[in-house]
Amino acid sequence: QLIGIWYISEWMAMGKPSTFQLVELGPGRGTLTEDILRVFKQLSSVLSKCDVSVHLVEVSPKLSEIQAVMLTGGKAQPSPENESAYMKGISKTGIPIFWYRDIQDVPAGYSFYLAHEFFDALPIHKFQRTEKGWREVLVDIDPEVPDQLRFVLSPSRTPATQNFIQPEETRDHVEVCPEAGVIVQRLASRIEKDGGAALVADYGHDGTKTDTFRGFRNHKLHDVLSAPGTADLTADVDFSYLRKMAQGKTATLGPIKQREFLKNMGIDLRLQVLLQNSGDTATREQLLHSYDMLMNPEKMGDCFNFFALLPHHRLVHPDKKDKPESKSPLPPVAGFNELLLK
Repeated sequence: QLIGIWYISEWMAMGKPSTFQLVELGPGRGTLTEDILRVFKQLSSVLSKCDVSVHLVEVSPKLSEIQAVMLTGGKAQPSPENESAYMKGISKTGIPIFWYRDIQDVPAGYSFYLAHEFFDALPIHKFQRTEKGWREVLVDIDPEVPDQLRFVLSPSRTPATQNFIQPEETRDHVEVCPEAGVIVQRLASRIEKDGGAALVADYGHDGTKTDTFRGFRNHKLHDVLSAPGTADLTADVDFSYLRKMAQGKTATLGPIKQREFLKNMGIDLRLQVLLQNSGDTATREQLLHSYDMLMNPEKMGDCFNFFALLPHHRLVHPDKKDKPESKSPLPPVAGFNELLLK
């Protein structure tokens, strides 16, 4: 819900454009989009003159079906061959929804992008610094044990070693996700050209961590090389790399820890309202448990981060340099500063 508020807050700060596309990358089961649409409905009086549409970038046919049930009640239809979307429908709150396989297929236009636990699932290259220079970490078959995989260092430099290591790198072990770089470049180009903003929420660090590649199966840690295809593989997002890949086309904010972002967004006030409105003890306990999960530094509070791409003019007036006194100050960016509740 607070992410939904963030988009409305930014839309207002940018002068309430007459249309906006909400574009989510890898929407999972569609629960986050549904919560955001509920907020949009609650604030429909604010959005009444705005033409809102939802655009989901999803490659999995199975997940897109689950999303369609969640968001449209299962009333989504395949699109005609000549359209860039492969499926479309109307949300339960009356907003058009479209599905695409690639961000390139999403129509150009004023858009807000959301990538929640998206970048951490993309494939990475791993590199190790050695006495002979950088070497790529590769996967090999273990000659001692049949059907077992192992990590090995490349005997010499690989094309990836030459292309993906930043010259100023100080770490001895680095994970690079080129696909994340490409996607961020596309987002930055679109925001620069058409306006809008992107919000990235993910496990990550600001260019400080080294070896974060791990597997999860049934919510437990799982060896990434055993029984491939049966576990979720993830690597923390290197936000310093995303910032570099935005190449100055947009301004970037963050990463900031999830608990700081949500505190700035007014989560404490929101919790009080929900607690007052909930009649039974079980609901209250569930709310407090969820709040603890999101905010506790030992849980999600510190390991999850928020990061944003915004047009430069959102943070600096284009003509501020010439006449600093003539412009009204720009509203702060919610979440990264305290949300001003009007």
